Amino acid sequence: MPGIEDLYREIILDHYRTPRNRGELPPPAVYSEGNNPLCGDDIRVYLDITDGVVRDVKFSGQGCSISQSSTSMMTVAVKGKTVAEVKAFVRRFKHMMTLSDESEQIDESINLGDIEALQGVVKFPVRIKCATLGWNTLLEALTASTK
Repeated sequence: MPGIEDLYREIILDHYRTPRNRGELPPPAVYSEGNNPLCGDDIRVYLDITDGVVRDVKFSGQGCSISQSSTSMMTVAVKGKTVAEVKAFVRRFKHMMTLSDESEQIDESINLGDIEALQGVVKFPVRIKCATLGWNTLLEALTASTK
């Protein structure tokens, strides 16, 4: 019987092999670009925000299985959420990855679902930047959307 680590590994590989929401959104969608020069990951996140709700989200770019699968899972999780809900979700994810600011209010009741599969990344600190690249790029796009 496969263990929980095998299941998590399969979820990550599934999102890497078959990324969800891959592509670009045309203007007036906002986008942001992030990269990790240490390993060559490059992510672009596109957002269509209407009335404070993320109506659509896409991503493009290239990188390792962790950055690509994490970003794919992120797009599935944030689509249809309000900007405030997305920001709270990102804080919860970064807290799981042990990258949250201690002064930030974290809603521990937020269920990360399949994204919890990425929790194993914390055992490999150099890979945390891979897992969080898309999330940080999402936050930059959200900031750009309010300008």
